[in-house]
Amino acid sequence: MSSSEFYAQTLGSIDRRYLGFEQPIGELEEQINELQRLNSGKDLNLDEDIKRLEKKRNKLTETIFSALTPWQITQLARHPGRPFTLDYIPTLMDNFVELHGDRMFGDDHAIVAGLGNIDGRRIAVIGHQKGRDTTEKLYRNFGMPRPEGYRKAQRIMRIAERFGLPLLTLIDTPGAYPGVDAEERGQSEAIASSLSIMTGLKVPIVSVIIGEGGSGGALAIGICDRLLMLEYSTYSVISPEGCASILWKSADKAEEAAQALKLTSKDLTEKGVVDEVIMEPHGGAHRNPNEMAVALRAGVIRYFDELEALPIEHILGARYQRLMSYGQFKQDS
Repeated sequence: MSSSEFYAQTLGSIDRRYLGFEQPIGELEEQINELQRLNSGKDLNLDEDIKRLEKKRNKLTETIFSALTPWQITQLARHPGRPFTLDYIPTLMDNFVELHGDRMFGDDHAIVAGLGNIDGRRIAVIGHQKGRDTTEKLYRNFGMPRPEGYRKAQRIMRIAERFGLPLLTLIDTPGAYPGVDAEERGQSEAIASSLSIMTGLKVPIVSVIIGEGGSGGALAIGICDRLLMLEYSTYSVISPEGCASILWKSADKAEEAAQALKLTSKDLTEKGVVDEVIMEPHGGAHRNPNEMAVALRAGVIRYFDELEALPIEHILGARYQRLMSYGQFKQDS
């Protein structure tokens, strides 16, 4: 079953999955659902009670989501119902044609790539793809690309440059696959080559972090002219669990690591890494995927309009300066 079919058939059940900090909201939602069921009877009119609980639920949601910790945002970025690349594409663009294979080894299903139309312009798109159920998670390798995934992405990048197509990348991965087979086939080289190609690619590039932006696995398709983040997405050199295992020798310290990593959209906007945060629907993107896709599409179109009005020489120069501006250092005399 494709992700889009999954959403069409089971979105309601996904909406009822609540994370630990959302449980009070879930309890109110259950009460509302029960009253709505009882309200279908002819002898009862529970409309006022339902409205009262809905107002209470909305206020509680606003209160909880206005004070989320970095670890809670990390959990939202990983939510099992969060939309993936293939969930956004039908709303983002028309006439999408997926391209497969790296012409060297095989087709990596953790990377989705192809061509489509958005707002009357032809574009190339590359994105990470996770899975819903166990079968699809294994098929997509949990959204962790192997070298052939990045080489497939490179193939689409070159096609975009050859035909003058703007490039859109959608980032959502815990990181590149660290398995022995990936290392044997040149994982580090594949990531480095992607970085090199994107740095000099002679087309406008817009990247959007739609979930997890993990390490070099994310950066390999994240060199861009404009970087957008969804409100409850994350972007970091390492996962909180990985960081905690290194610093404290225990993944149990992941919550502290998330705080220290400054991986939220708010933190990264303050540091000048992110150009715009796209706000998510009430309760997160998984509560209303269609609304999220519409907002994402509007942001992507706006930045492509802006970039395509600029000479490519200006875009390349600004891209270089953007990369050189990252990080701070102090040089001793």
